[in-house]
Amino acid sequence: MPRPTVAQLAYGSATVVLSTLAMLLLSQTSSGPGVGVIAMSAVILGLFVALSVPKPKRTPAPESVDAPEAAAREREPVHETAGP
Repeated sequence: MPRPTVAQLAYGSATVVLSTLAMLLLSQTSSGPGVGVIAMSAVILGLFVALSVPKPKRTPAPESVDAPEAAAREREPVHETAGP
């Protein structure tokens, strides 16, 4: 399993904390099971957010079609002509 990126950890953690606070304030619950349900739903929401953050794509260096020709031109000696 690949490691999560910094952005995934940051977005997921922020989602868990903020959604837990929001749900606790909106529901005004004080019972143990109610707080547990809210905490678990916030963790699940945080996981969904963290997994939905796009990962950076590694793009290979662009290969030019005429790369061998360009390399051959670089190896050719340069002949300077004497001016008048």
